[in-house]
Order: sequence, then C-alpha cells, then structure tokens
Amino acid sequence: MFRLATMLYSIIGTSFAGSLVIATLATGYDTLLPIIIAAAVGAVLGIPASWYVARAITVNIR
Repeated sequence: MFRLATMLYSIIGTSFAGSLVIATLATGYDTLLPIIIAAAVGAVLGIPASWYVARAITVNIR
C-alpha cells in the first residue's frame, strides 16, 4: 500500500499544491512568501489524502 500511496502522492500532492497556489494568486497575494506557503501546505495535505485514497483502493480490491 505504501508504493501505491507514493504513486498517488505524485498526482494528489501536486494537484493540491497547484490548486492552493492558484487560489492564492486569485485572492491577490502575488508575492513569493504566500505562494511558497500555499505550495507547502498543499504538499503536506497531499500526504494523508494519498494515504486515504490508497487505503480505499486496496480495501475495495480485496
């Protein structure tokens, strides 16, 4: 399940980070620090999300 979670993280983590960066830019925060914070928060939020999705996939397979 760890391998599946790491593969899913490459998609989920970048999606979360990209979405938060776009939301940050859309709200008018266009300096470097808010963009980096948004990308880091999205990357961190992608970890439990990818673990949850991997667990849901492996439970439904069995």
